[in-house]
Amino acid sequence: MSDTRNGAHGVTYRQAGVNIDAADSLIRRIAPAAAATRRAGAEAELGGFGGLFDLRAAGYQDPILVASTDGVGTKLKLAIEARDFAGIGQDLVAMCVNDIVVQGAEPLFFLDYYATGKLAVDDAAVVIEGVARACRDSGCALIGGETAEMPGMYAPGDFDLAGFCVGAVERESLLPRPREMQPGDVLIGVSSSGVHSNGFSLVRKILTDSAQQLDAPAPFARELTLAEALLIPTRLYVTSALAAVRGVKVKGLAHITGGGITENLPRILPGNLNSQILLGSWKIPAVFQWLAELGGVDDREMLRTFNCGIGLIVVVSAEDKAICHETLARSGTAAYTIGALAEGSGDPQVEYSGRLFA
Repeated sequence: MSDTRNGAHGVTYRQAGVNIDAADSLIRRIAPAAAATRRAGAEAELGGFGGLFDLRAAGYQDPILVASTDGVGTKLKLAIEARDFAGIGQDLVAMCVNDIVVQGAEPLFFLDYYATGKLAVDDAAVVIEGVARACRDSGCALIGGETAEMPGMYAPGDFDLAGFCVGAVERESLLPRPREMQPGDVLIGVSSSGVHSNGFSLVRKILTDSAQQLDAPAPFARELTLAEALLIPTRLYVTSALAAVRGVKVKGLAHITGGGITENLPRILPGNLNSQILLGSWKIPAVFQWLAELGGVDDREMLRTFNCGIGLIVVVSAEDKAICHETLARSGTAAYTIGALAEGSGDPQVEYSGRLFA
């Protein structure tokens, strides 16, 4: 005897909270955006069980594969509170491709993971279309992803994101090259677009403690709301970094993410070298001074939490400094000589002089 307590045909997946039709609708909506990311080696068509990439078609002879995975941290929580998802897709891609490119690698393909309790197709489409745009701008194919609808796992309106990227670099071009670094090598900092996607747990605490309203004008950028100013997406460094690598002998690249310059620059240095950074040698976006003053955050804590206006650091010899600046300028990014390498001992350290804010 059949049990019809849940209807004539028994319980359905939709009754359990999962809407397959909504997921299919999302795939159809984002398909054109994914197709626009096609590149040599990838057709970027969605719907298969796995995404394919042909390294030979991409022109590689002796490649090393470089992989990265990341999210956007609690910046996502602020975006959800503000209902502003326009830049979150770029944040997701940038956090992955920027880690790929600092090893000298070209990002090849990207996959995203979008998880929620109840799928809101319009919200998800805005996010994933942003992912596709950032992939296209990075020369990276969006070859697949996963949209997971999991009732009971997330609060209403909440969702989570993760990204996965694979790139390649010819074996002889792999970065960094710590054995080639020496005292006197120059550190060139490339500007950030703002807070990027790190330190938002501290940002959100400062906002809460000072009772800031996300829809009010940003005190440091009155033409924007506070939410819009804080949600400016993470800068994509693929074009500028690869231009530098192809135009000059780069010894190392550092992506300045969580931990700031203090924690990230030493990751590419040999043990016998320290870095000397001159604070005040670059233009710092106004958001950082506002956060420091509002939260009473000292320079040391700012520098080990936020990028403080420098999202990428390039290490070159002193004789290559001018051409590196010219190359970065042609790629459209502001760059500053912010310091140099010096003799050290033991673990590499970052030594600061000057003040972060005038």
